[in-house]
Amino acid sequence: MSNFIPYGCQDITEEDIQTVSEILKSDFLTQGPMVPLFEKAVSDYVGINYAFAMNSATSALHVACLALGLKEGDWLWTSPNTFVASANCGRYCGAHVDFVDIDSKTYNMSVTALEEKLKQAKLNNCLPKIVVPVHFAGQSCDMKSIKALADEYNFFIIEDASHAIGGTYLNQKIGNCRFSDITIFSFHPVKIITTAEGGMALTRDAKLADKIQLFRSHGITRDANFMTHIADGDWYYQQIELGLNYRMTELQAGLGISQLKRIDKYVQRRHELANYYDQILSDLPLILPYQHHDNYSALHLYPIVLQDATKRKIVFDHLRKNNIGVNVHYIPVHTQPYYQQLGHKYGDYPQAEAYYNGAISLPLFAKLSHQQQDFIVDCIKASI
Repeated sequence: MSNFIPYGCQDITEEDIQTVSEILKSDFLTQGPMVPLFEKAVSDYVGINYAFAMNSATSALHVACLALGLKEGDWLWTSPNTFVASANCGRYCGAHVDFVDIDSKTYNMSVTALEEKLKQAKLNNCLPKIVVPVHFAGQSCDMKSIKALADEYNFFIIEDASHAIGGTYLNQKIGNCRFSDITIFSFHPVKIITTAEGGMALTRDAKLADKIQLFRSHGITRDANFMTHIADGDWYYQQIELGLNYRMTELQAGLGISQLKRIDKYVQRRHELANYYDQILSDLPLILPYQHHDNYSALHLYPIVLQDATKRKIVFDHLRKNNIGVNVHYIPVHTQPYYQQLGHKYGDYPQAEAYYNGAISLPLFAKLSHQQQDFIVDCIKASI
């Protein structure tokens, strides 16, 4: 048990290696056939019209905001219990960013808190243009209720499903945008499947798809329907937006195609591991992850919360000393110095802060063994 156990880890097979190796020998390393094939594979998997691979989920979040027309003076709301990228995408567009406190069970955006905040924002004439619910740890937010509020208060929805590919909500694959305008996936190595770095934006809306396509690649088009005049020749293109270079490489896409073949097995294995954690942790003074009956979570994370939050650092340090790479997800975004400079402060979102104070994410990845889980729990028992 002397080997380091990370909290998350990619699973790379010989098939993955062979796929990438063949691309290295091919004619294209960028802008070839593999990226469209990967996009088609993911869109078919979740059941949606349009999917656009990018070099990170952060890039995909930024492009989603641009496609929805977020600009200076607008408001974007998201969860404080997330990685900073879910909020930063609004700041990249010059927008104001605010937060909605979380549900005490799911650790996702609270629909009750969102509704109350919307009522007040309407009175103050500062309703959000975009709300970004975050599917924390792989479990979908209550998207049906959030969509009902979007219809009432006229805001767009970007689902930050960076944790959630492979999961379902109301018996349909997360990512199908049934209750949102755009969904974002992440393919970072600790996520369900990986393309090394990488992300994706998905939508049902053809007009949004055109905008995402433009902003992803310099704002450039070769489509005659969007040009200001007839093309000078086959070489011709026009820049019609101020876009960015957020494209995914062929190598990444090839790896993604190979990994996607195993996604359901990965999620099934994560459920087996989580169920075993539930059994062997059940007699400890911990709050274990709650799964809502509307969800089949992708289980990106297995976060526990110590009932005595004062012991969190003791337990965390003991696990790390035993080569167990536990982590904490997440430090509430509104407590970060950058956001405090913008006027946010401790105490603004008590549920998110209370969760953070006692939270530890235990290792959870496809190759984790029950023997390793037993060792992890023995270390928790020795320190709690």
